[in-house]
Amino acid sequence: MTAELTETTAPQRQPARAGFFRGLSGKLLFLTVIFVMLAEVLIFVPSVASMRIRWLEDRLNTAAAAGVVVDGLQDVQLSRPLQEETLMATGTKAIVLRRKNESRLIAAVDMPPDVDAQYDIAAMTPIAAIGDAFDTLLFGGDKVVRIYGPIGESDAIIEVVMEDASLRKAMLIYSRNMFFLSLAISLFTATLIFLAINRLMIVPIRRMTTNMQEFSAEPSNPARVLAPAPGRDELSIAGQHLSAMQQQLQKTLKQQKNLADLGLAVSKINHDMRNILASAQLISDRLADVDDPIVKRFAPTLLRTIDRAVGYTTEVLSYGRTTEPEPHRRFVRLRPLVSDVGEMLAIDPNAGIEFSIQIPEDLQVDADSEQLFRVVHNICRNAVQALMNDTSDGGAPRMISVSAMRTGSVVSISVDDTGPGMPPKARENLFAAFRGSARSGGTGLGLAIARELVLAHGGTIALVEKPTPGTLFRIELPDRPVPLDAFRSKARH
Repeated sequence: MTAELTETTAPQRQPARAGFFRGLSGKLLFLTVIFVMLAEVLIFVPSVASMRIRWLEDRLNTAAAAGVVVDGLQDVQLSRPLQEETLMATGTKAIVLRRKNESRLIAAVDMPPDVDAQYDIAAMTPIAAIGDAFDTLLFGGDKVVRIYGPIGESDAIIEVVMEDASLRKAMLIYSRNMFFLSLAISLFTATLIFLAINRLMIVPIRRMTTNMQEFSAEPSNPARVLAPAPGRDELSIAGQHLSAMQQQLQKTLKQQKNLADLGLAVSKINHDMRNILASAQLISDRLADVDDPIVKRFAPTLLRTIDRAVGYTTEVLSYGRTTEPEPHRRFVRLRPLVSDVGEMLAIDPNAGIEFSIQIPEDLQVDADSEQLFRVVHNICRNAVQALMNDTSDGGAPRMISVSAMRTGSVVSISVDDTGPGMPPKARENLFAAFRGSARSGGTGLGLAIARELVLAHGGTIALVEKPTPGTLFRIELPDRPVPLDAFRSKARH
């Protein structure tokens, strides 16, 4: 762990705000125009074909009117000047009126041109009309076409021969007008959609984006937390979740700062504490040589306690480094280890707390003895504190019971007490440092460290529900798998 924590933050370069056409607003406007134009193209294709047919029908109707009038004069032949005026008025090269058994040439130029294509207005299908329309638009202008169709509901057919230059010109004017009309509709529609979506979506998104930039520059400032807009739509819900996430992040940062401050404080006293314990260890070694029965009785326990304290000062910062040392596992007898825990607790005889060990003498566990000692000691120490702070007078015995049993390759250790039990807040944050403490002023580090050590052994630790008052923790530690070569070597010997 570092000896000093600084809160300086490197200056962050604020992202440049995107230009209008590179931002969502510009892209939305551009895409809306494109999509509406594509829709207009789909409308333009059949409409230009329909316009061409209507134009041809108008020419046929005009020619039919002239043809019917002339046909009423049975024996009259139009003079050449009158024919030319009729052809010029109808925009044709020849007009023919056909009936069942006869055909009559109403008017025609002196030298009728060759016909390049002919079209039957009555029998034209939509697909054929579209194809003919684009053929005229792309390749027309210098062709001579023959157009014919029925006159009203009669059986007479009017037929005209004409150049398609005027038809193509009319179609080009129509296409130009449709293009500008479609563009105007697209811009108008895009503007309305842009204003609506910009108000409903872009502005809230831009607000959240700005807030995230400001929050990332100063995450510990409560004023940087987003004030979510009310509502149940997706963006409102996203803003509410963002605000909740920022608040949770600030709590986490505060807890991390507390942890760093704790590590800093511990690191300052760690060096001096090790020197003091080293001196106490030397004095305790001399006490072992004193020829006094009482001293000889307590000296071994005192020596073991000071040795453990020296080891703790060496590894006291291991939690701040986020990792504990790898366990040095071997098979150890569990009952003597738990007895040392009971002696280390130093329960006051006048407190009325009984420490009970229900472990077979020959039960062994495959574990690091020092780390397992810390696990059991942390849980038992919490139990002692819970019983000492229990002011209820229920008449029940105040007891801490440690039991264990082996099932196959797994050893199960239970630590049970008759205290008041874990409060709801401590249950919600169980094994979480600075949040899982069951008493006021506690840090919750004991259970957090115990869980880390148990997991390092490949085991589990859990709070077990029980019908009677109190707290029950159960630890399950599996034996290490035996390599096949080692098993065979041991079997041969």
